[in-house]
Amino acid sequence: MRAWVLPVVLAVCGSLVAVVQVSRGAPGAAVALSLVLFGLLAVLNSSLAFPRPIAAAEAERRSAVDGRPIVYWRPGCKYCLRLRIRLGRRARRVHWVDIWRDPVGAAAVRAATNGDETVPTVVVAGQVHVNPDPAWLRGQLSPPD
Repeated sequence: MRAWVLPVVLAVCGSLVAVVQVSRGAPGAAVALSLVLFGLLAVLNSSLAFPRPIAAAEAERRSAVDGRPIVYWRPGCKYCLRLRIRLGRRARRVHWVDIWRDPVGAAAVRAATNGDETVPTVVVAGQVHVNPDPAWLRGQLSPPD
């Protein structure tokens, strides 16, 4: 539920801005711009901008088989979004665990970060990296298909 609070607030704000513009007689293009801008912000701060998350236990099992990194993240985190955007298509080559949906994933992050839920926390070949440079992680991944 809390993963959708910020996106919903942004969508409501966009709608309110649009209503105010309409009441002031502003052209429809301004309304569309405000709705598009706030709509884009809402999507970027939601789970929709990320590949489908999996459970931490499943990510660990898969990573042991295919060697792909695991990224522990949460919606609304600007550093997670930056990492996701900078990975581009290579983001599909990572196992994504949403710590707000998976208590085991949140516990794994707390264990790795001395009790904090600092994200993104990335596990590559058993080594934990907290908020790594996206370019470094991109270098750890094979090229996109």
